[in-house]
Amino acid sequence: MPVPLYQVKAEFFRTLGHPLRIRVLELLQRGPLPVRDLLVELDIEASNLSQQLAVLRRAGIVNATRDGATVVYALSTPDLADLMVATRRILANLLADRDELLAELRDRQEPVP
Repeated sequence: MPVPLYQVKAEFFRTLGHPLRIRVLELLQRGPLPVRDLLVELDIEASNLSQQLAVLRRAGIVNATRDGATVVYALSTPDLADLMVATRRILANLLADRDELLAELRDRQEPVP
């Protein structure tokens, strides 16, 4: 029996559900990067980065290629960069709505009995 699409989508979003993995995707939006550059940008232990890259690689979200002794990572599809941009827009809209609500609450301060 095939897995329902909503379950596949949920698994995809679970894979993205780690701050370090999201940061890796943000960095790779600019283009492929060698592991050494990712390590500099992220300032984490190599083993931790390796573990997170392996999760992304197994899910097909990133690709790895070798250039001699250097391993270079890239997004598997430009759609992932679009997803990061869309996520930023969605969050900006959600936070703007909260700012508006907060401003309204502050403007309507009721007298304390």
